[in-house]
Amino acid sequence: MDFDLSPKVKELSARLNAFMEEHIYPNQDLYQQQLQEMGYGIEHWENWGAVPIIEELKPKARAAGLWNLFLPDSGKGGGLSNLEYATLCEIMGRALWSAEVFNCSAPDTGNIETLERFGTEEQKRQWMDPLLAGEIRSCFAMTEPDVASSDARNIGSTIIRDGDEYVINGRKWWSSGSGDSRCKLFIFMGKTDPDGADVYRQQSMILVPRDTPGITIKRMLPVFGFSDAPHGHGEIIFDNVRVPVSNILLGEGRGFEIAQGRLGPGRIHHCMRLIGQAEVALEKMCKRALQRHPFGKPLADQGVTRERIAQSRILIDQARLLVLNAADKMDKVGNREARKEIGMIKVAAPNMACQVIDWAIQAHGGGGVSNDFGLSYAYSRARAIRLADGPDEVHRDQIARLELRQYKTQ
Repeated sequence: MDFDLSPKVKELSARLNAFMEEHIYPNQDLYQQQLQEMGYGIEHWENWGAVPIIEELKPKARAAGLWNLFLPDSGKGGGLSNLEYATLCEIMGRALWSAEVFNCSAPDTGNIETLERFGTEEQKRQWMDPLLAGEIRSCFAMTEPDVASSDARNIGSTIIRDGDEYVINGRKWWSSGSGDSRCKLFIFMGKTDPDGADVYRQQSMILVPRDTPGITIKRMLPVFGFSDAPHGHGEIIFDNVRVPVSNILLGEGRGFEIAQGRLGPGRIHHCMRLIGQAEVALEKMCKRALQRHPFGKPLADQGVTRERIAQSRILIDQARLLVLNAADKMDKVGNREARKEIGMIKVAAPNMACQVIDWAIQAHGGGGVSNDFGLSYAYSRARAIRLADGPDEVHRDQIARLELRQYKTQ
């Protein structure tokens, strides 16, 4: 394994770091101030839209050649491998709002990759091109409140053909991105063959324009009290929503196949952003430990604080190497062959981030659980990722089954 950065990625990393230093870090407080001024509470989600500082910085990021870096193969993105993009993703992850500045934020990244890999030329022209241009946003609608969605075979929503149209019915939640007024597209997962003998061929994915009649967004769901505006996580009713047959992705029964192609790179992105957040938390912990003097000496002189700082460094570096290994394997043998490594990072990185951020909170005392230091929000994001894209338990189960498989033939 060779994790040395190529000259291209070294140059991109330098440019990205410079951009973050000049435009992102100095505007952290302004971003929060603008959210407050725009009234981004859960109860006013209908008014959510673009945050001015993000829109101001997007043209600068594009002019700097830091745009759509996540997209590897279409000629419209960065042309980077998963391993190469991972380093850049960690840098962007240091500020939770910065990914959108570079048009590299979820769920658009996953939806663009889905369209690029599985969409028709017409679907790409209608939806992928404006997403790549940053003109619209999108949402991925898969999880449901009435079933255990960690097993997609349980999904109850339906996509039933009626002549030249599909009729869509279902109730979704945690549909991330649906709160943004710029969201124009849902990628919806449901069953086209609910009674089919092959349970992995019952599901399909279909493109649903946001303004299609029959769609009702009931509410945005808070995460530990945070609204995640203007992104949001919606509970949505699809009531006899009709779209053309041409909106199906790849064909009926291909939903699981698409999901596997979509989720692998997204897990790399999630994990590397979390590593960026953990690095920031460790920095804050170290600075706080040197500044605060309880009981007559710096926190940094307390044995328990030093132990936590040391253990944080170990955990972060372990997680980073694990993620880079998974990204490298994905590049070499594909998502399916790397599914054990992908599952491992999806467990390891969020748990690591939760622990490191928790120790940083403890070092900040009461301030740590306030909004003053950004740690409470960072913790909420890290904790939520232990459920997003599959909970820890599902990934551990898959890892164990794959590990056991090699012994069953002996």
